[in-house]
Amino acid sequence: MQNCTVRAGKRPLEAELCVSQNSTSQQRFFSTGIHSLLEALCALQFDACNCTSGDICARMAAMFTCCLGCCGDGGPGHAPLKEMPTVQLDTHHMGTDVVIVKSGRRICGTGACLANAPLHQNKSYFEFKIQSTGVWGIGVATQKVNLNQVPLGQDSHSLVLRHDGSIYHNNEEKNRLPANSLPQEGDIVGVTYDHVELSLYLNGKNMQCPASGIRGTVFPIVYVDDSAIIDCQFSDFYHTPPEGFEKILFEQQIF
Repeated sequence: MQNCTVRAGKRPLEAELCVSQNSTSQQRFFSTGIHSLLEALCALQFDACNCTSGDICARMAAMFTCCLGCCGDGGPGHAPLKEMPTVQLDTHHMGTDVVIVKSGRRICGTGACLANAPLHQNKSYFEFKIQSTGVWGIGVATQKVNLNQVPLGQDSHSLVLRHDGSIYHNNEEKNRLPANSLPQEGDIVGVTYDHVELSLYLNGKNMQCPASGIRGTVFPIVYVDDSAIIDCQFSDFYHTPPEGFEKILFEQQIF
């Protein structure tokens, strides 16, 4: 393609793009895009002969700012973008004596609470911080679980790590943390779930004690009693998720 020039014509600031007669289709496509940009610049009173580079940048910025303002401010006839919900503890699915604070991230009182997002994706990761010890449990459960029951893991609707290090499902001990690795106050317990196994991480270290057995659509769950306080971390994690795992996504975020 030959060198291109922008020339002022008889009409105010009219732009003309010069291309060789033997231009390829790709060159014609490119020149069409440039021509459109030049026409837009002309509409902003752009004079290629008299403008400095700073003027050019300023006018181009003004043009794109105008476009963004027209397209993104939700003007008449345009529906505003719907903000994605935040994964947090669900006050519509909690026990009678449960208290949820810190914008849906902390649980205290007595009983259990589900998170507001099911684990639809293949590999999910989330964390819990033990703020105060007592009776507690963390894991996954279906919406059929009894949220006033402590401890969980007594039926087929929950699979949980209990504060004593045991992992229970359907009233059966599925696995157990090493005796010297029981979570203490201030510890971070990470949980991964891949629709087959639930695995646990203590302060970023894999405890090598997977458990499985639960079926159906599951949600993160946590329960407390006897003055226990647990914080839930569904993003901005303390530790990097294991390879292939990521924070919980709502179904519309996955697709």
